[in-house]
Amino acid sequence: MDTVGTVIIGAGVVGLAIARALARAGQAPVVLEHEAHFGEHLSSRNSEVIHGGLYYPPDSLKARACLRGNALLHEYCEMRGIGHRRCGKLIVAGPGQRDALQRLHDNARAAGATGLTEWDRDTLRREEPWLAGERALFSAHSGIVDSHGLMASLAREAEDGGALLAPRHRVTAVRCAPGDFRLEVATPDGTVDLACERLINAAGLGAVPLVAAMEGFPDRQRPDQGFAKGSYFALNGPAPSQRLIYPLPEAHGLGVHLTLDLAGRARFGPDVEWIPASNYHVDEARRPAFEQAVRRYWPALPHGALRPDYAGVRPKLRMHGDPYPDFLIQDHRDHGLDGLINLLGIESPGLTAALALAENVAAKAR
Repeated sequence: MDTVGTVIIGAGVVGLAIARALARAGQAPVVLEHEAHFGEHLSSRNSEVIHGGLYYPPDSLKARACLRGNALLHEYCEMRGIGHRRCGKLIVAGPGQRDALQRLHDNARAAGATGLTEWDRDTLRREEPWLAGERALFSAHSGIVDSHGLMASLAREAEDGGALLAPRHRVTAVRCAPGDFRLEVATPDGTVDLACERLINAAGLGAVPLVAAMEGFPDRQRPDQGFAKGSYFALNGPAPSQRLIYPLPEAHGLGVHLTLDLAGRARFGPDVEWIPASNYHVDEARRPAFEQAVRRYWPALPHGALRPDYAGVRPKLRMHGDPYPDFLIQDHRDHGLDGLINLLGIESPGLTAALALAENVAAKAR
């Protein structure tokens, strides 16, 4: 059996950010990724938005990690030449939604978000005349990022620091004891056994199933999760704005919003579809519902202007049967297994928060 110091399971943006942080601290990890390439799931199937920390309860882990991650991500992209843009975000309120918008603004300020400006109807008409809205909240620190370029840079820095990235390596079993973790790993050449002193579970959609399969892990700390699929439809023709345009948030997501890529092309999404297992098929039959959602703030959306683009799946965490809306980072204080860190429920704003989550985990690992 091969023995190493630290193993990270999962080479999404969070796993790669942790690998980079540990490698820079002299703790070069082995990163096991069951896909052929890094970032195949949550990290690349999202809106690529850099969030401004508006939505999350003050002092929640999501709020803290989003705000810290926003600052770190902008700085990192500027230093490394990674494509990104501070295009700003508008959250638009329609008739009867003024109080809801105010509550969102109050929450954002309480959480520590900055760069916020209220727009009245006249400002909206002047700046975005195509929009149907009564008021809006503008977030100047929101933007977009090239998620693939970001992950490629993190992977390169991790490897330069001594980390080993192992694609097509799927963990099939874990036996846990404090400071001693035994892994069975399926590789292209067969099954291998691997032992490590520190194990970091950053497996995204697979993180909760991995905890469920851990031998020696306390049952009371095993979470469950559902799958919320979000589809995206691309816009045929020029984007009506070069800002991000959001409705007010919904119960399980941020609403069907207009987001942009770095070339200025527009797409709309995601919606919310509860599914029993992960899949990425975009159903053409969802187009009418998308058109209806978009026309609430863009009444002049041309008929037939939307086409299916791609889909992502978000893990929705549950603990003891109840929804757990925050990020969850479990360490020895939770489960009693020194050396084990589980990152669970890392959905939006995980891309924005990745570098801050890596700081958090690196501190725990030390």
